[in-house]
Amino acid sequence: MPNIIKNQKAILAKLGIQKLNDMQDEAHLAIQSFPNVVLLSPTGTGKTLAFLLPVIAELDPACKEVQAMIIAPSRELAIQIEQVARNMGTGYKINAFYGGRAFSKDRMDLNNRPAILVGTPGRVADHLRKKTFTTDDVKVLVLDEFDKSLEIGFDDDMEDIIHHIPTDIKKILTSATQEVKVPKFVDFKKPVEVNYLGEGESKLTLKAIISPEKDKLNTLLHSLAHIGNQPGIIFCNFRNSIERVSDFLHDNNIDHGCFHGGMEQQDRERALIKFRNGTQQIIVATDLAARGIDIPEIKFIIHYHLPVKEHEFTHRNGRTARMHNNGTAYVLQWKEEPLPDFIKDPAIEELHVASLPSPTKWDTLFISGGRKDKISKGDIAGTFMKKGGLNKDELGLIEIKQDCAFVAVAKSKTKHLIDSFNNSRIKKRKVRIYSI
Repeated sequence: MPNIIKNQKAILAKLGIQKLNDMQDEAHLAIQSFPNVVLLSPTGTGKTLAFLLPVIAELDPACKEVQAMIIAPSRELAIQIEQVARNMGTGYKINAFYGGRAFSKDRMDLNNRPAILVGTPGRVADHLRKKTFTTDDVKVLVLDEFDKSLEIGFDDDMEDIIHHIPTDIKKILTSATQEVKVPKFVDFKKPVEVNYLGEGESKLTLKAIISPEKDKLNTLLHSLAHIGNQPGIIFCNFRNSIERVSDFLHDNNIDHGCFHGGMEQQDRERALIKFRNGTQQIIVATDLAARGIDIPEIKFIIHYHLPVKEHEFTHRNGRTARMHNNGTAYVLQWKEEPLPDFIKDPAIEELHVASLPSPTKWDTLFISGGRKDKISKGDIAGTFMKKGGLNKDELGLIEIKQDCAFVAVAKSKTKHLIDSFNNSRIKKRKVRIYSI
């Protein structure tokens, strides 16, 4: 049996957190005390930790089957939940299952059942129909950002999941949206609501930037120069618009990533990795990036296209001004373009002449070895610093995956590191290393 840690103090210490915030404390108490809980809180306030702590407290270390299921609307959110749970270091096995991942990998992970199974509705429902694991021991079901799952058409899959699990289990629904309509099939009786949606919104500043031309590309460029070197997201309504904006930014030598549903899963994941580690400070995205993805605190978002619905506006804005930090949402508005009713009188921002953002100093290296090869962050840092001669300020964020790793390094050291360590060994694993 693995070394199981359930002590909340020990878990928080592993995460580098001194104490829970008010929402997390109240959610923890409600989930422990009641069978049905709705948790409403803005994006970025720590809902994942809020439900994971009481979920882990419910688990039996001696049980060899799946005991908790967490359903998330997107692959990125499923991966994020899996990573948070791993970082807690409890000793319980957790795996994420989602479309775009080889089904054979799922089967391998299910050979030794995870105590906590995270997944998107379509992939989890598929497993349940195929009976690849039993739900007899499931004690807790979490429907994270469940309104988003319904919005994007997972109703049938979610209903299937509910029908495959025991009827008397604990159910937790989370959302960052006030209008919560719980479908009958969830069988949610007298839920207790923990509502923090009114908290922490005052630190968001809303501003409008007026474009003299209907085509906003040049105004976007001037806006980025005005804002300067800060991490942010540019939201577009359509995939083909992202391609057009991206081409324009490339032509003007502005480093950026793209993020939308038409991209391959690997490309989406790598875009987020490069954003997290600072290789790119800007992502051009559809509303897929408006919630449920693992990115650092960002300083601004730009509505390149005005959102069609109020909840889209709310979730986009929720990517900044998180956890009591300041942030700015800019509405890029053609001078003859009317604002929707839900965008109330933003202050007009006058752009001053400035240089375009300079490229970041970071590059991202891919390493073809990960957790399954017993490679740790310390192994990679030791190799690059002791053998590769990197200084502390030349080594950035290291992310370890199951079968690979990603490392931010100073651009000036990229070639040296690839020449030195490509096709060499880290631990006992011979690895390939290249820049992505």
